[in-house]
This record gives sequence, structure tokens and C-alpha cells, in this order.
Amino acid sequence: GHTAMLNSGCWHPKIKEEFMTCSNDGTVRTWDVNNDKKHKSVFKPRTFQGKKVTPTCCAYSRDGKLIAAGCQDGSIQIWDRNLSVHTKFLCRQAHTPGSDPSCLAFSYDGTILASRGGDDTLKTWDIRNFKKPLNVATGLTTYFTMTDCCFSPDDKLVLTGTSVKKNEGNGKLVFFDRATFQKVYEVEVTNASVVRCLWHPKLNQIMVGTANGLAKVYYDPLKSHRGAKLCVVKSQRKERHAETLTQDYIITPHALPMFREARQRSTKKQLEKDRLDPMKSNKPEPPVSGPGRGGRVAAHGGTLSSYIVKSIALDKTDDSNPREAILRHAKEAAENPYWVAPAYSKTQPETLFHEDSEEDEEADKEPEWKKRKI
Repeated sequence: GHTAMLNSGCWHPKIKEEFMTCSNDGTVRTWDVNNDKKHKSVFKPRTFQGKKVTPTCCAYSRDGKLIAAGCQDGSIQIWDRNLSVHTKFLCRQAHTPGSDPSCLAFSYDGTILASRGGDDTLKTWDIRNFKKPLNVATGLTTYFTMTDCCFSPDDKLVLTGTSVKKNEGNGKLVFFDRATFQKVYEVEVTNASVVRCLWHPKLNQIMVGTANGLAKVYYDPLKSHRGAKLCVVKSQRKERHAETLTQDYIITPHALPMFREARQRSTKKQLEKDRLDPMKSNKPEPPVSGPGRGGRVAAHGGTLSSYIVKSIALDKTDDSNPREAILRHAKEAAENPYWVAPAYSKTQPETLFHEDSEEDEEADKEPEWKKRKI
């Protein structure tokens, strides 16, 4: 989406799937989580001359209808969320040009906008009269382009942090009254700059991030809910002496030495055993030898179906010459007739065939032309 470094981002207060980002490419864009290919809309802040300007921070209004951006030229530009062409509210000289406003925050009633500038100021604005600020607090040192400001949950206070150089004091949280803008209270956090701060509206706790890597949480023991209060209030439970003295020993049966399986000491022996095991070594079945076709035939049992299966698998084909196969039984049939001859024994006439003599046989051997009589 963006073609340059991102500066800030925030979620839509009402629509969970929508968020907004601003970048050094001079655009503020809204996105839908479910569509990662294309942005929903683009807002392009412009200078007085109509040139492109970089937005350094952005924010939604509490109802989500307005989009505000703080720009490098010191201006604050606000658009209607549904109309991305022209600004709805605009203040050109909100902060010193080139000072990079670091944060914008809307009040909970939606009428006041707080802006934290890189020119060491904190200002509040009435959106309905956006030409000049309502209140200004100066002398709030900041060295970071993301120093936060926020409203208290009851909308009565405005909070921001201050920056310090190394070993030159402590970073502070500063509280201002929203109406009079008098400094109400300040808290020294640590010996480094206070960069980020967030006042949670439901927990009533302040989360603070500092430049030396600390993250601190401040809470009210009476008005805060859950959150950090859960772990701080919880007291350590005292152990009862009776529990520490009596300890139940649970022995499982297989933990006893007599029930334990012998541990294989040698890996080589175990591998040799596994090699002999047909299941572990994935031994293939041997080829079919003997009777049977199309696979192995199991030993048939006593059922008819198993007998038929066994019989079908037997190889009963005879590859020999059929004539020789029939003549193989000719001698036995002549000597011991069983099927045809006994059936006709009573009615069979005597055979009266002419038997050739030796002369006839010799005559048969003579050529044909000698037999003819001329």
C-alpha cells in the first residue's frame, strides 16, 4: 500500500476490522483487515501552496466519523471519513512548521482535540472553532516523534510525558486540568525520557513506556479494576505445616524393579532383533509356490465356500497333446471294457470281417497297372 516509511497507526473505535496508517509518502490510508490487497480510502494532506506534505500522526474521533492528521508543516487537517477529497476542518499554524506533531487525541465527548507538538507544547482545540487553540502549555520538552498525549477516563484531565537528556534529570508524567489548563500534578517516572503513555478507560490505569526500556503501570487502589491490580493485591498463601510434613508417596506398579521391562543396552543387538522381526523390518510376502493363482491362497477350513475357493485356485490344465491323452487309455479300455461294450453284450452281433491272407497282402503291394487286365 504505502510507498514509504509508516509514521503512525490506530484502530477504528467502532469497526473492529478497520484501521488507519499514515506514511512518509504523504498519505493517510484506511484499511480493512479482511482485504489485504487494497486500501479502503486515501487522504492526501496538502500545504497552503497545494504541495504534498508528510503526516506524522493520525487519529480517529470517538464516534469514528472524523479522521485527523498532524503534518510536518505544523498543520492539523481533519476529514470526514466518507469524504476523502477536501478537509472538513483545517488549522495551518497549529504548531511550529517542521516540528513534527507527535500525537493527536480526541476527548471522550468528541468536542475537544489535544495535540502534542515537537515544539515542546501541548494544545487543546475546539473542533467547532478550529482557528485558534483553547489552551496552550509550553516548556514540555520532547525529543521523540511519538510522544503521546491522552485524556483521563472522566474527561477532566489531559496527560503527557516529558523528555530529558541522559543524566540530566527525570522524565515526568504531567497532568493538566482540561478546563483551566493548570498543571494539577506531575510524577517523576525514571531518569530517562517518558515517550509513550496510555490511560486505559476501563481499567483506570496508566501505562508508561520510557526511553531506557522500562514499562511502568500506575493504578488507583480504590478506583482501578483488574489489570495490574490482580497481581499486586494477591498475597502469597502461607503453607500449612501439616501439608509440608505429610507427603503421600504414590508408587505405580510398573515403577517397581520386578515389573520393569529390560532396557536394551546395545543398539546393535536391538537392530538385529528388529531385522528378524517381519513386522518391524517390513518384510515382503514370499512369492506364491505350488498350487494357486492370482495370489496366495489360505489353508481352507471346513466350510464349503473355503473348499470351493481352494479348488478354483488349483491348476488343473493339461498342456499335453489331446490325441495322446485319449490314446493313453486305449489299451486299458480294450482289455477291460467298462462303459460301452458291456451294454451291448447281449445284442451285439458277431464280427464277420474278412481277414486278408498273405496272398492278398502281396497283391495289394503290386502296382496298379499290373492289377488291370488288358
